[in-house]
Amino acid sequence: MKKIYSRIIMAFAMISAICSLSSCNYNSLVEKQQQVDQSWAEVENQYQRRADLIPNLVATVKGYAAHEEQTFQKVTEARAKATSVTIDADNLNEETLAKFQEAQNELTGALKSLLAVTEAYPDLKANENFKDLQVQLEGTENRVTVARSRYTEAVQSYNTSIKKFPTVIYAGWFGFESKPQFKADPGASQAPKVEF
Repeated sequence: MKKIYSRIIMAFAMISAICSLSSCNYNSLVEKQQQVDQSWAEVENQYQRRADLIPNLVATVKGYAAHEEQTFQKVTEARAKATSVTIDADNLNEETLAKFQEAQNELTGALKSLLAVTEAYPDLKANENFKDLQVQLEGTENRVTVARSRYTEAVQSYNTSIKKFPTVIYAGWFGFESKPQFKADPGASQAPKVEF
């Protein structure tokens, strides 16, 4: 009988130790998860800023390069696709992040085509509205990079926390799951060819 009581007491001691450890780290995990969510919201905010600039940029370029209709169409379609792919921070996973990133990469490619077209129009390059929009777009691209970097840091901290012992034991019980990271674009490891 004493053995049964001692095992019961030992079990309660272990459960209480785990509970005390979990209460210490639970709040920390919640804070880290909120930081990931906030960082993701900032990523989306900066991509939205970029999408909002594009119609003005296209309209300005159209005034000078009306016969570049195919390029304008590609930019418009890519923008529509990029703005239609949204992810709630609670539903972030590898698959949804890959779809989001694919749509954003398509828009980036279309913008590069649009900016390449402008090289053929010296009057457009000298236009103050175009210069201003180009500066805003460059600034937005930098903001996107910073927001993605902050998201990556927040995810790294969060994912590390939920995988550390003893947190790993109970993190899943409370619904804390790994968050996905951005991945490099295909071919990013290859140096671009530069020809003169």
